[in-house]
Amino acid sequence: MGTIGWIILGVVVVAVIVAAALAMRSRGRARLQERFGPEYEREVAARGSERDAARHLSDVADRRDQLDIRPLDRTARDRYTHRWEAVQSDFVDRPSGALDEADRLITDVMRDRGYPVEDFGERAELVAADHPQVVEHYRAAHAARRDHQGSPGATDTEELRQAFVHYRALFDELVLDH
Repeated sequence: MGTIGWIILGVVVVAVIVAAALAMRSRGRARLQERFGPEYEREVAARGSERDAARHLSDVADRRDQLDIRPLDRTARDRYTHRWEAVQSDFVDRPSGALDEADRLITDVMRDRGYPVEDFGERAELVAADHPQVVEHYRAAHAARRDHQGSPGATDTEELRQAFVHYRALFDELVLDH
């Protein structure tokens, strides 16, 4: 084979390698988009780059996959459901206190299931890996609770109620997930 033949063969080999690499990256991103759902687009917007978002979410998925996240047994589900009902009843008379208790209850459920609970940001990321449809509820509830704690008079009862509804969506997902 002449020099031109070797050059053409080299160009073809490089093109095949590049095409394979692009296809693998595309499949990896598609898997992340499927796993993280709307969280994928939120992360792209937050990071300003699809590559940075994919890298970060891949790290989150790896961290999550290393955890032993387990479903609750029937007894624990019943115990948490009763606690939720009590917290929900308490909301009428003590919306702020009930919201704080809802947050503690979510944290307790997460701890029992095997999620690390020390840092809210980490909890939200790991929840997104398993429950991408409700993680925004968690963020919204947490933000409303934080705002209320910072300025108790600035948050009205309707905003607290909406935060409570957000906690409920995550609670249902975490407790009823088998």
